[in-house]
Amino acid sequence: MIRPAAFGYNQETAANNSFQEVFDAPAEMLQDVALKEFDRFVRKLRNHRIYIDVIEDKDRPHTPDAIFPNNWISLHANGSIITYPMFSPLRRQERREDIIQTLKQKYSVIQIKGYQEYEAAGRFLEGTGSLILDRANKTAYACRSIRTDEKLMEQFCDEQGFVKIIFDAFDQDGIPIYHTNVIIALAETFVVICLGAIPNGKEKEMMLDSLHKAGKTIIDITFDQVACFAGNMLQVKNADEVRYTIMSEAAFLSLKSEQIRIILKDSFILHAAIPTIEKVGGGSVRCMIAENFLPVK
Repeated sequence: MIRPAAFGYNQETAANNSFQEVFDAPAEMLQDVALKEFDRFVRKLRNHRIYIDVIEDKDRPHTPDAIFPNNWISLHANGSIITYPMFSPLRRQERREDIIQTLKQKYSVIQIKGYQEYEAAGRFLEGTGSLILDRANKTAYACRSIRTDEKLMEQFCDEQGFVKIIFDAFDQDGIPIYHTNVIIALAETFVVICLGAIPNGKEKEMMLDSLHKAGKTIIDITFDQVACFAGNMLQVKNADEVRYTIMSEAAFLSLKSEQIRIILKDSFILHAAIPTIEKVGGGSVRCMIAENFLPVK
């Protein structure tokens, strides 16, 4: 997780992130409130024995979205670190070699693979914002968008050994979904998904067939729940191997009792209030955590 130094509204990402809202507040105030939300969230995770590496953001260069590291880096059990091409020029500055070097001190890193060379050609693949990775079943799910290039996803899947499942997805106004992880959250035994966002019947059938074969119980969420970031959850294990499904307070409050029941059959629920981060940044708890599968040295 990246502790923000200059959190704020990014006009570049707002071009295709309909979740972002403009706040009429001084930049210093937004940063202060976001920092308080971040620190409370980290304390809650650690109080439940969920191990977190927190890395401080830098004042320069200016990176208002650094709080969302999962878009530029992913960490894999085979010792690979993968970095990704980003749509927003501001966000490209979030990639930091010093963070990779810090990880190499703690974890066994066998390979570092970068796809950022494709930015020059206007081709993007924004990490686990674009890609929902079922690592156990080696399947990658993604919705096409300006931030998720299909050919680049295909290259990723070929090189990393994943099966590709790609589809079109739109919100209730017909606007393309910018990141797959706002409509899909994959857990050990269930998947949270907004099926209404996938209009193509064959693509939806292909998606559901894959999820059923993987043994996932379907939790279908509405567009209103998507707007509350109910699709932006992340399941983790703590130091005692206990599973927690992490979500924001807004996401939790949007859930129906039956949806909560299915989640609780599989894991505990942990939720945090991060309204400023969600509204200004246009992302939620899943975006804030780059999960780490690297082997510990």
